[in-house]
Amino acid sequence: MATAPESDEQLLGQLHGPLSVRLWLRMLSCTTIIEKRLRRRFIEQFDTTLPRFDVLAALERYPAGITMGELSQLLLVSNGNVTAIVRQLQDQAHVAVEPAPHDRRSVIVALTKNGAAHFAELAAAHHRWIEAMFHHVPDETQQALLAKLSAVKTSIAAETA
Repeated sequence: MATAPESDEQLLGQLHGPLSVRLWLRMLSCTTIIEKRLRRRFIEQFDTTLPRFDVLAALERYPAGITMGELSQLLLVSNGNVTAIVRQLQDQAHVAVEPAPHDRRSVIVALTKNGAAHFAELAAAHHRWIEAMFHHVPDETQQALLAKLSAVKTSIAAETA
């Protein structure tokens, strides 16, 4: 009979194997924990979802709006996924959808005044939650991790195989 892992390390298989795999698993486990907490808190406290937050965050950077295709590319998801989320946000009066002036086949999506206010509230909570999760990590450690993860991101981007 198999025994339960004694630690998070064993559960993720991080005690053995190549350093690069152990690093990837550690980053994945941290990201997964944070994402699960954010998803739960958005539902519990705001009756919204992380994907809706992501769409609002993307639109907040483009006050004049962007096309659905551009939004899909920014979020790295399919047009169908973005369309469903945009419809939900439109029903809640958080976004407006207008025909694109240069192309009748596409539409421009933009935050409404209501949507911008809603996003500001969500973003403030999001920042508080992230700050709380990193509270016990000293600032100098966070700075070092940020710099080192930049090198990791560069390496990942350079790999083409």
